[in-house]
Amino acid sequence: MSTKPSKSGSRRLTARDIAARKGGPPVVCVTAYTAPMAGFMDAAVDLLLVGDSLGMVLYGFDSTLPVTLDMMIAHGAAVVRGSRHACVVVDMPFGSYQASPAEAFKACARVMAETGCAGVKLEGGAAMADTVAYLTARGIPVMGHVGLTPQAVNQLGGYRTRGRTTSEARAILDDAESVADAGAFAVVIEGTVEPVARAITRKLKVPTIGIGASAACDGQVLVAEDMLGLFGDFTPKFVKRYAELGAAVTAAVERYAADVRARRFPGPEHVVAVAPKNAKAT
Repeated sequence: MSTKPSKSGSRRLTARDIAARKGGPPVVCVTAYTAPMAGFMDAAVDLLLVGDSLGMVLYGFDSTLPVTLDMMIAHGAAVVRGSRHACVVVDMPFGSYQASPAEAFKACARVMAETGCAGVKLEGGAAMADTVAYLTARGIPVMGHVGLTPQAVNQLGGYRTRGRTTSEARAILDDAESVADAGAFAVVIEGTVEPVARAITRKLKVPTIGIGASAACDGQVLVAEDMLGLFGDFTPKFVKRYAELGAAVTAAVERYAADVRARRFPGPEHVVAVAPKNAKAT
């Protein structure tokens, strides 16, 4: 990944920089799917996650499962081009890494080469530990993802909060330890009850990034469109709305539509006046 200077003159953050934040200032992470949004958010955050949530947010799918490797590469490359400061991590989509470590390497190597990102994110715990170890041994930084793993939504029985029972809590902790021990530089904990996320954060030697988890995590991530009021009417419990840009967009388009229908737009200042054909040049 490029380490060219950012607009502030400092280099771009790397996976190693994120790993070094364990126990330090919280890691600020948001999702980004396009170059313009990456540019708006880049200077304020530490990590831009090109999440497979783009399938729902941008493409209108009901889940992340239909997202393809080509989609992730296209959007990952756009986010890298649109940013200069933040570490960029790209989600590996469903079916691109589960078959074998070797198949995972082929897909991840393509993502790294074609996007210029700093690392990839894989869902899954103990079952993916061998794959994480295989990838990191071959130069691919990996971020883990445990707890509520959207790609396994059919197996999990929906998007319910995880870790409510002792056995489930133990399994999530084991999953987090497995991927961290295998070499993951950070671990996302999603949709997990607060005491379990807190315990995982204490246990791991790498940073945890929470979403619907705990303020004790080493960092937090939100879907940008959720926090900005740009996606849907439903707001999950774990989301804080920092703006209502969707309403602002609707209002702006309504004003535009009214101007067009009333022939107020375009005005004289928005068009090019052409001189008469027989006008003399001055």
